Amino acid sequence: MIRFLRWIFYLAAGVALVVAGGSFLLPAKAVVTRSIEIAAPPEEVFPIVGDLRRFHEFSPWAERDPNIVYTFEGTESGLGQIMRWRSQDPEIGSGSQTIIDYDPPNYVETALDFGMSGRSRASFDLVPSDTGTSARWSFESNLKGIPAKWFGLMFDRWIGPDYEKGLVKLKSVAEQS
Repeated sequence: MIRFLRWIFYLAAGVALVVAGGSFLLPAKAVVTRSIEIAAPPEEVFPIVGDLRRFHEFSPWAERDPNIVYTFEGTESGLGQIMRWRSQDPEIGSGSQTIIDYDPPNYVETALDFGMSGRSRASFDLVPSDTGTSARWSFESNLKGIPAKWFGLMFDRWIGPDYEKGLVKLKSVAEQS
């Protein structure tokens, strides 16, 4: 019996060492990026992504919960514009998005606040291309602590498909304008 308990102790200590030690080898940041080509110039795409009042037009989360409540604060547009959302769906939750970098018609960056779930950043980079605009939507989150670094390995799988859906919707909205 003592031998079995000793074996269990060493196994548990080994697993803990691998989990803790392995976290030092993992990235300190989760980054998710998706791109799409849009048959419209950046000057036509930017007003959609650069105005948080239009976010619901391409948001992949808006169709998941059509009862999301949006409120807006700060400036009418540009730096300081704030969008808050509230959803009863626990996968969507509540939070806010604030424009922190604004460079029409090519770049907009937002600070995301998910409350207890943390803070992140998202950005749209719009580059002129032969077909119109190459649009890149990116998400970035600092990972602090051992569990966060391990969960960071899943961000691309969790968020990537939503970003892909959102970009397809953005393409549709921008090309209809």
